[in-house]
Amino acid sequence: MKLHSPLPERRTRLEIIPLIDVMFFLLASFMMVSLTMTKQQTIKVNLPVASATQSDFKPDMINLAVNAAGDVFYDKSAITLPELDRKLAERFGKDPATSVYISADEKTRWTDMVKALDAAKRAGFTKVAFNVKPANAAKPAP
Repeated sequence: MKLHSPLPERRTRLEIIPLIDVMFFLLASFMMVSLTMTKQQTIKVNLPVASATQSDFKPDMINLAVNAAGDVFYDKSAITLPELDRKLAERFGKDPATSVYISADEKTRWTDMVKALDAAKRAGFTKVAFNVKPANAAKPAP
């Protein structure tokens, strides 16, 4: 026996409009967040003191040094910038994952340090850092 309800039969409906509103809101939010993400293209260093430093000379890394006069040294031997470009390109061909450490005198101009950094970047190295003196190092007497 079939009983009939006095209420009319209603079909279930899925409301799409609120769902679309929520999806557009999420899309707009993600777009706004992605626009605020920028890649920093600056040199971030705080010289001359740092708490964690690397001062050992190891064969699996390249050590560049720049003195106060602007002379560049490749693993303790003086070198010109064109020779430095050539040597770094050769070394990059052997091992592109090699780390490059740049050390400089306190009185070295930034221009000279950036020339060494630029040479390493032109050769293709991505692991480039500046060596600094340890924070607990004894300060020289004035």
